[in-house]
Parts: sequence; structure tokens; C-alpha cells
Amino acid sequence: MDDCYFPSIYAAPFVSVLQILSNLNAPQFINKIMGLTRKIPGYVVASALCSCGGLLFGMDTGIIGPVTVMESFVAHFGSQSATVHGLIVSSILIPAAISSFFAGFLADKLGRSKGISIGALIFGLGAALEAAAVHISMFVVGRCIEGIGEGLYLSTLVVYICEISPTSVRGVVTTGPQLLITLGLVVGFFSCYGTSRLESSFSWRTPFLILASLAITFSVVSWIWLPPSPRWLKTHGRETEATAVWDQLGVSPAEREKMEVEEARQISTVQPQTAQEAAQTPNAERIASGSGFQDISVKDKLFDIFSKDVRTRTALAVFLMGMQQLSGIDGVLYYAPLLFKQAGLTSSDASFFASGVSALVIFGVTIPGLIWADRWGRRHSTIYGGIGLSLTMFLMGALYAGHAVHSSTGAGRWVVIVSIYIFAVIYSLSWAVGIKIYAAEIQPQRTRASATSLAHGSNWVANFLVALTTPILLSRSSFGAYFLFGGCTLITAFICLIFMPETKGKSLDEIEEAFKLKFWGHNVLSE
Repeated sequence: MDDCYFPSIYAAPFVSVLQILSNLNAPQFINKIMGLTRKIPGYVVASALCSCGGLLFGMDTGIIGPVTVMESFVAHFGSQSATVHGLIVSSILIPAAISSFFAGFLADKLGRSKGISIGALIFGLGAALEAAAVHISMFVVGRCIEGIGEGLYLSTLVVYICEISPTSVRGVVTTGPQLLITLGLVVGFFSCYGTSRLESSFSWRTPFLILASLAITFSVVSWIWLPPSPRWLKTHGRETEATAVWDQLGVSPAEREKMEVEEARQISTVQPQTAQEAAQTPNAERIASGSGFQDISVKDKLFDIFSKDVRTRTALAVFLMGMQQLSGIDGVLYYAPLLFKQAGLTSSDASFFASGVSALVIFGVTIPGLIWADRWGRRHSTIYGGIGLSLTMFLMGALYAGHAVHSSTGAGRWVVIVSIYIFAVIYSLSWAVGIKIYAAEIQPQRTRASATSLAHGSNWVANFLVALTTPILLSRSSFGAYFLFGGCTLITAFICLIFMPETKGKSLDEIEEAFKLKFWGHNVLSE
């Protein structure tokens, strides 16, 4: 394999600068930094780079809500009804849902890193079109193009990181995209807060210009320097390259052998055991390796997610990813200025600033969530988090229903404002971290990309419904949206109590066995 692969090329410019400073008798801590950079495993740096894709998604989420209520945007495109407002914001989501169904095929065909790069490029082109929009239809087309790219790359991020990471740290590094999503929210909200004072259309165009520049840069960097997944190389018969990439990623032979043995056992449970049986299996691709037949055709992979041994896991991943959005989190993020205005912060600057603070809170609490991802159980965080989210939503809905929230006075509005922050904190510590990991983690290697893409498609569809209906619900009822989202989270927590087995710290073999049990609820509750 060519030595131009990551990670040495990343470190070269930085190491050169540090060496120059060291020769100039720079402080001794620089030498320590050089030593630390050599000790950072390659898979950590690759995961960090890959996680930057989350920044793009988070930034767009943080931008679109404030932009659509800016005075310059309204003056340029005219005042929109609640329904049209919802359509403008949500127009990115259906294209994302559709393209996410094909993201697994693209990732299996070209490789995880190439799929990420192509999606990010399309995303950047869509953001550039939004920045250049002269008519509302042009703006919506830009969002649709952006959505196609978003669907292609976002669902592949977690799959890629999951495949290059050792089992012992899989939960921690896989939460990287979520951390960068929250950072993107901060950047998005505060970039709008800063540009809203500009006396021209650049007040709303500038955030999209920044987003387009970052997306195209990420696409180029990913294409050139992000290494292919060793597991993807192995399933395509490129054993030598896979070994070289494992070495560059810094995964020990013991760890990689453990992962490969687990994958081989999973393959042996679904593929023919003899050459004669294999010959009788239609559309099988025979790829020689030490463990036998390593892959099946791409066509078969698309439908394999519904095979008997994995369809339960596929259904659970699709359900959880859909309900993650029906918690109402993107209703809060997309329409934060509107929610704070409804609660009594009538000034645009005040509502924008409060939205930015909420993004900072989310970013801050995601850090401990990332650090403790492998200490908290996926099951417990989903159930307890769902209960907390539902109680918070029910509280806000009850205050509005009881007419306890007044625009200028009273404690009710401050309870609602604080509750919005509490909701964001609970979500960031529980559902934001655990569900995305779980959806990818429970899938076997052969269906991981396709099943995760389908689950993300469910997420996009639910996201579209939330983004479309939230402003409509808020315009017709001050409390209906809160009761709806609270009910969805409570139902999800109850279903997970019965049907969701724990995967924290478990090997792929153990996860496989957990889903073979008939009564999962009884099994996990008895642990």
C-alpha cells in the first residue's frame, strides 16, 4: 500500500513546525506535545477527522431557524405562513431521507471514506446555492441538494468510525460526530447572531457561505487523506491493504484478530458451510480468504437487512432512529428563536442569544456524555432519558395549557425557558449519544452500512414531520406540540423497556446471542 495514506501526512506539517520551534529553544512543553502526537492512535485521528462531518449538519441546523426569521430574509423573500415556513426549513429532510437509503450501497461500492467525501461535496454545493439564492424557489432547491448530500454522508460517519475502532473504545469514539454536531449548533447560532446586524442580504447569506466553504474543504480532505475502512477492504478481497491500514490506524494485532474472529463467526452463521452448498447459492460472490466466503453481492446486501437473523435488529434501529426525532429535539433546535419568543423573549437579539446559549449548553453536556458513553448502558440511558424528556415536555405543555405563561411577567415563562435548556441537556446526555451508536452497533458487518442507512432514512422522515409541523402546531396551539412530543418519548421508553437488549461492552458475538433470545426484556432485566 502507498505510504501516502493517513495518518503520517496529517502530522507532517505540524511536526515540522514543532521541530523548528524546538531547534529555536522553544519551551520544553513543545517537545512533550511532539511526544504526545506520536502516541495518539491513528484510529483516533481518523475518527476525529470523520466526526467533522457532524459539524456541517449541526451548523445547518443552527443556521436555518434564525435565518428564516431575520428581517433581511423576510424583506427579501416576503413574509411566509407557518406552513410555508415549515416547508422551507424541512425541505432538506425528504431528499436526505431518500438519499440515505442509497448511502449504504454507495459506501459498500466505493468505500466508506469516498462515500463521505462525495456526500459532503454535494452538501457544500447545495449550501452555496442557498447563499446565492435570488428567489425562494432557488433557496428551496439549494436545501434539497444539500439534503441529498447530507443523507449520503451522515449515516456513513458512524459506520466508518465503528469499523475502524477497537471494541473497548467503540462507544467513546463513535460519539465524536454527535459532539461536533453540537459544536456546529454553536457555530451556526452565533454566526447568525453576529451577522444579523448587517444591513444587507449578507446578514443571512454569510452563514451559508461559511457552511459551503467548510463542506467543500471537508470533502477534499476526506477524499485525499481519510483511509478506507480495513473491514471494507477485507470484504473486497484486499487483505494486504487491509493489514497495512490496520497498522497505520494503530489497532493492535490482538484487537484486530478479536474483531475479525467475531466477524468470521457472524458470516459463518448465514453463509453456506461447504463449497457444494455455496455453489447452489444464487448470486454469491466467492472471495478467497482464510475464513471462506467473505461477501455477497451488493444486490443481495440491499435485501439482506430483512433476512430472518437480522430483521429484528433492523426494525429496532429504524424505530429508535425515527423516535429520536419525534422527541421534538429538532423542533427545539430549528425553531429555538420562535420558542423563546413564545415564552416571552420578544426581542430578536434576546431570542437569538438565548438560542446560542442553548447550543452552548448542549455542546457542554455532550462532552461528559462522550467521555462516559461506555460507562452508561445504552438501554438505561434510552429508557431513563425518555422518561426525563417526556416529563419536561409535559411540564411545558401543562404550563401553556393552564395559561401560566405570560409574555412579560410571571414565573411561568422562566420555567418554560429553563425547561427548554433542561430538555436539551437530558437529550444530549442520553438519546443523542446512545441511540445512534446502538443503531450501528447491533448490526452485523454484512448489513451494517445498509441497515444503518435505512435507520437514518427513518430519522430523516421523522425529522421532516417534526420540522414541518412544529410551526403549524405552535401557531394553532401553544401546548399541543409539547404533549405530542412528550407522548412519543414516553411510548419509546416503554417499548425499549420490553424489547431493547443491552450492548454496552459486549462483543459482536454477545450482541448476536442477545437478539436470538425470545424474551429480550426478561433477559436484560435479569442482569
